[in-house]
Amino acid sequence: MNIEYMGLKEISGPLVVIDGVRDASYEEMVEITVGKQKRLGRIIMIDGELCVIQVFEGTSGISLENTHTRLLGKPLKMPLSMELLGRVLDGKGRPIDGLGDIYPEKSRDVNGEPINPVMREYPRNFIQTGISAIDGLMTLIRGQKLPVFSGSGLPHNQLAVQIARQARIEDNEETGFAIVFAAMGVKHDVAEYFRESFQESGVLDRVVMFLNLASDPVVERIVTPRCALTAAEYLAFEKNMHVLVILTDMTSYAEALREISSSRGEIPSRKGYPGYLYSDLASIFERAGMVKGRKGSVTQIPILTMPNDDITHPVPDLTGYITEGQVVLDRSLTSRGIYPPISVLPSLSRLMKDGIGKGYTREDHPEVANQLFAAYARVQEVRALASVIGEEELGETDKMFINFGRKFEERFIAQDFRENRSITDTLDLGWELLRLLPEGELDRLSPEMKEKYLKSTVLKGGDF
Repeated sequence: MNIEYMGLKEISGPLVVIDGVRDASYEEMVEITVGKQKRLGRIIMIDGELCVIQVFEGTSGISLENTHTRLLGKPLKMPLSMELLGRVLDGKGRPIDGLGDIYPEKSRDVNGEPINPVMREYPRNFIQTGISAIDGLMTLIRGQKLPVFSGSGLPHNQLAVQIARQARIEDNEETGFAIVFAAMGVKHDVAEYFRESFQESGVLDRVVMFLNLASDPVVERIVTPRCALTAAEYLAFEKNMHVLVILTDMTSYAEALREISSSRGEIPSRKGYPGYLYSDLASIFERAGMVKGRKGSVTQIPILTMPNDDITHPVPDLTGYITEGQVVLDRSLTSRGIYPPISVLPSLSRLMKDGIGKGYTREDHPEVANQLFAAYARVQEVRALASVIGEEELGETDKMFINFGRKFEERFIAQDFRENRSITDTLDLGWELLRLLPEGELDRLSPEMKEKYLKSTVLKGGDF
């Protein structure tokens, strides 16, 4: 029997406190009745008979005396079915597209269940994004978590839309591929941009969108990525689909966590964030992966904006410890009109080496990627020298590297927002650029690869 409690002990920001509660559970859902209006909340702290509750719809209009609180005896659950594909939901998983309710096949706790490490399968196959800088140099592997580190004003939203529109699997499994897109703390115009972009490109039928607006309560922002990942796990592990989850912006999520932590009176850590920020982010990011005996996979691309472009800020810093690499966006490339402005040298994919090469992408991929990285690193050294002595004083080889760097940025990194390059196109373009350098400088390429690809006038395809 559910007991209804009358009145509140305290109201603090998005939190309320009730006293005299027995048999309550952590993460249990609560129904709060204010007049004729009902609001949902969840228990986030229990101290004896005191319960602290996060109210999803906010605490405005709630009084200490005339509020009825009823414990529901269950955690927040996400209704799940294949009807989710093509739908637009709010941060708590409720439809906001005017197409009616979702009739669930089942419901699952949004907090998920941890994957047994013994049952995890090592990620191997790659996901093609159609973006040369990512596919060629920091390849996204199925089951990986690869964040994008951006900054305020950089085109990370545009990049997220392009990845969602172009991402595909190269082993004829397109029918089993889906996108779960979760936006947290975005403005109305940004939310409409995402929605319209997916509709115009015709991919909305394979996308599940979760939109948490900046005007929505911060408490809802905390559950948005968890609802999105619950939907992704259902599609991946029960419907055998390969799911790419794009989470933007995780910095908004972390700031919401900081605000709620401050309301709870917790002792702050670095820059005011709670001391458990690392474990909280890990509880989201570690829900990516593959499970033995299941055909599906969950791959994550969390996007986060670095305050003041500071990569040592707590949010990107901790994210880098949890995830398997990063894609870093560069403001100087944006100022030169290069899109996507991916900074190659600080970016990496730690799982790339095991998902490229013969049988995955093409046999020459590892060597081409290594050589392009090495050559571009040399470009930075030569540019630093040229800034001191002038470009005219450089030797012939150094001038060739300067030219290579310019062409690399203009032709390999830069590409149109609508341009979707295959992995073959990307690798062929890499070889074309490497021909601008003396063969003696290409020390990361084997003689066999040089003979087969570098010296050929017409580049051959490759084995997928």
